Amino acid sequence: MKNHDEKPKKKLTLTQVMFSTAATAFGVQSSKNRERDFSSEDPLLFILSGIIFTLVFVLLVVGIVHLVSS
Repeated sequence: MKNHDEKPKKKLTLTQVMFSTAATAFGVQSSKNRERDFSSEDPLLFILSGIIFTLVFVLLVVGIVHLVSS
């Protein structure tokens, strides 16, 4: 039996996932987008996006430090 309060799961675009990951990383994610993200059908996209974002961010910081210290 289906609960009437349950919202249908939505498929998010890659752009939406990327912006949500960046907004979450910097702590500026809106409540509306957070609700949308948690109601999406595939959490794996957010997990992979978070891992990729973290790797790119760390490499960017290492690159900047290396550039400045040279």
